Amino acid sequence: MIQENQKSLIRLHIVLDAVMAAVAFGLAYFVRFYTTLLSEGNSVLSMYETLIPLVLGIPALLLLYNLFELYDISRSFGKYDIFTRVFKANILSGLLVLAVLFIFKINDFSRWTLAMFFALDVCLTAGTRILVRRSLRKRFTEGKHLRNTLILGYNDIAEELIRRLMETQASGYQIVGILDDYVNVGKRLHSALVLGKVTDLEHKLQVFDIDVVIIALPASEYDEKLGAILHICERTGVKSQIVPYYYRYIPARAYMDDLNGLPIIDTRHVPLDNFVKANLKRIFDIVFSIFALVLTSPILIVSAILIKLTSPGPIFFKQTRVGLNRKSFDMYKFRSMVVQAPAQERTEWTKPGDPRRTRWGEIMRKTSIDELPQFFNVLAGDMSVVGPRPERPYFVEQFKESIPKYMIKHQVRPGITGWAQINGWRGDTSIEKRIEFDLYYIENWTFALDLKIIILTVFKGLNDKNAY
Repeated sequence: MIQENQKSLIRLHIVLDAVMAAVAFGLAYFVRFYTTLLSEGNSVLSMYETLIPLVLGIPALLLLYNLFELYDISRSFGKYDIFTRVFKANILSGLLVLAVLFIFKINDFSRWTLAMFFALDVCLTAGTRILVRRSLRKRFTEGKHLRNTLILGYNDIAEELIRRLMETQASGYQIVGILDDYVNVGKRLHSALVLGKVTDLEHKLQVFDIDVVIIALPASEYDEKLGAILHICERTGVKSQIVPYYYRYIPARAYMDDLNGLPIIDTRHVPLDNFVKANLKRIFDIVFSIFALVLTSPILIVSAILIKLTSPGPIFFKQTRVGLNRKSFDMYKFRSMVVQAPAQERTEWTKPGDPRRTRWGEIMRKTSIDELPQFFNVLAGDMSVVGPRPERPYFVEQFKESIPKYMIKHQVRPGITGWAQINGWRGDTSIEKRIEFDLYYIENWTFALDLKIIILTVFKGLNDKNAY
């Protein structure tokens, strides 16, 4: 139900954004050609002629809203932040539309209408989102559209469940209380009160208006109690849900397979295990890398010359990294430091103000120019354009013992850029958080997510304060 509510809210935002864009266009067109405010006696462009740039602008707007995380329901933005993100998306969309019109030499459109459209759309879209947020908050405060929920179990599983329900505004659950056979009535877990024992379930369902029973029992109580609990819930018509005691060991979106009627849970479903998806990603990597190398060839040539002029040594820097299926490969970068002893470069992190950097190397690292030769690694099949960043074998051996789930990142090809990097987890930052974002990418991969990461890398990932 939580995911269904969130998906419905996302769809509502998309529809409202499209409607507001249409309203903004209608108002801009009317003011421009049917009022004395801006018409100044000019001829009226047809609706068709005026629509040409809008056909480009509205889809671009919706895509940019997604890139600016306005469709991420888990994020709670303030009014100023909503307005800022909508404003940035409209500015970028406007620039994109103007660029396309200029390239294809489309002159029959009204610049005033276009400018007024984006200005009106910022106000209407941001205003609508703020009103929706305020309306939802009021409804949840008043208890509308909430399901009265009874939790079975007083333990760390129930504690984590209650904490997350309290944090998730759009969850749709209102906790009535807890039932547990080993805790006294009246004891609290967060804001939830223990109302009785699990054996009292049928009586409590008659006393309280319960919509959902969430079972959060420890493993030791499943065989003894689960069948009876489900039977009572089904007989009384109350919906039942289970938080599995092994929830820590499976992803949020566990993949359920079927073996002749026997359900099997895939504890780590990787979309790129699919042969077709993996090959489509590989084809995209090859095409994109060729395009990127051609486009950045002037930068590559200038960088090579400046490396030679500013520091003795080779142009390229080769370093062993661990990639797909834990296999090692040589990753290439532009050399940004003085030539080092092999033992030193294998085991030392780059630090702020690192004296090993060259003058041009410092600029390359700040702007990620030093990473451009890795497109050759992509063509060779060692890397992907998008994926978890590869690490040196020395650090992999350390992290696999100290960082839970660290080695899972090697189930896909490493990337030039990744979900962790565009979210700020780059350089000397938390390895735990980096792995958390890498795992999200691995388990939730889509082609659209790759495109989002590439676009965000261009907009905000090239100049990173954590790159040095």
